[in-house]
Amino acid sequence: MEGMTRREVNKIWENLTIADNFIFQKVMRKKRLCKRLIEQILRIKIRKIMFPETEKDIHIRRDSKSGRLDVYVEDDKGTLYDIEMQTTDYADPAELPKRTRYYQAMMDMDVLNKGEFYTKLRKTYIIFICTFDPFDRDLSQYIFRETCAEDATLEMGDETTKIFLSSKGRREGIDSDLAAFLDYIEGKAPKGKFTETIADAVEVAKENKEMKVEYMTYYMELRRSEERGMEKGRMEALKSLVVSKLLSLKDAAAAAGMSEEAFKKVADLRQD
Repeated sequence: MEGMTRREVNKIWENLTIADNFIFQKVMRKKRLCKRLIEQILRIKIRKIMFPETEKDIHIRRDSKSGRLDVYVEDDKGTLYDIEMQTTDYADPAELPKRTRYYQAMMDMDVLNKGEFYTKLRKTYIIFICTFDPFDRDLSQYIFRETCAEDATLEMGDETTKIFLSSKGRREGIDSDLAAFLDYIEGKAPKGKFTETIADAVEVAKENKEMKVEYMTYYMELRRSEERGMEKGRMEALKSLVVSKLLSLKDAAAAAGMSEEAFKKVADLRQD
């Protein structure tokens, strides 16, 4: 696998947990587990859900940024749920809140046809399951709804809710099964029927040979994408130094490991 030994490949697969996006999506394909997780988080009962669409791509406009939803679910009442596993604690604290804002826009545009009234928009829940504390308040659950600044008891009524779960926060005030699930994300042994069932589903997924091949294909493509992104950033930096006359064309080409002519072409530098 392009520089990786079979042992390294196997170790990556063996060490995957429910916190890995790939495994999380596979486990959430089981309707009963996905339904149960939503019920535990929201403390509601759902009669049934439509089979989750994993990694649903939504394009708002041809020239807009597309988005990919990990687990996109609809219940029998038409309520929509987007569940995301988040393992990256971004330096910018606005990253995740604004990400939910964009996901909300995507979900709304996906269901509202041209010419329809805005009242056709669905009730939506965007749920981020974080392996870190996104707001540094030591809570396991943060629930956000639109409320009036002058009267906090007055809700706008747009029927949108954003929920952030944190595996790092205090477990006070949340359901015992949800607390056990967050503890399991933290690497603790599964406790309770719900979390034990999820743990069993994780093990079944990891014993699936076809799924292992699918993951490794995905993993290597992800690595290639990251490498292409790093290389593009490096070329942009070298080009900027040449344009600013802080680095000669010859030195920039040498740093990029190519001829001056090739560097000019790749970096789209005009001839003087």
